[in-house]
Amino acid sequence: MQQTSMQARVAEELRQMIISGELPPRSSLSEMALSETFGVSRTPIREALKQLQIEGLVEVRPRVGTFVAVPSRREITELFQMKELLEGAAARLLAFRGNVPELERLQANMREADEAVRGGDSGRYAELVHEFHDLIVVGADNTKLEAYYRTLMNQLAYGRLVRTSLTRPGRLNESDTEHHRVLDLILAKDGDGAERVMREHVRRSHQALMAEMDERLER
Repeated sequence: MQQTSMQARVAEELRQMIISGELPPRSSLSEMALSETFGVSRTPIREALKQLQIEGLVEVRPRVGTFVAVPSRREITELFQMKELLEGAAARLLAFRGNVPELERLQANMREADEAVRGGDSGRYAELVHEFHDLIVVGADNTKLEAYYRTLMNQLAYGRLVRTSLTRPGRLNESDTEHHRVLDLILAKDGDGAERVMREHVRRSHQALMAEMDERLER
């Protein structure tokens, strides 16, 4: 039981380090070094890495080593297509729920986001983007949808990708405007409109990300 809880703790901490970018793509993951870092034996480290491999965050190369995975363009596109479907559905469900606590928190989130945009604070805005989308999914009140969404966000290492997309000139303001449109439709209880605009927003985020990735390859 203790071994299982250690494995879960190590897996969660490594997961967050990868998602946040603290462990960047292609980083080598040595069982011995991680064992020393976490102060545990190599067994829970090995099991945690296996779990992260299943989630798509870690790549194991036989006779070479274990590394933080780098999703291919196709994988990113497929994951964003799923993100669009799930978040569109979540926005629709939330719009039909009426006056729930998440709506007040979304409005507070937008006020903070507007302030971050005015100050050009892309780091803080990226955090608020994650919170905005998370609140919509939680507010949908569908446990199955939320479970699939959490797995998807882990596979995308979304925090890292959203920071990349926001470096595109003008994307900070565009994203903020798109969030306002989504929230306005949710508050108006327009489920069809909220789903459509949320899906458009996710597509634009994906386009901005791919364009920025392409430019970085050319530099």
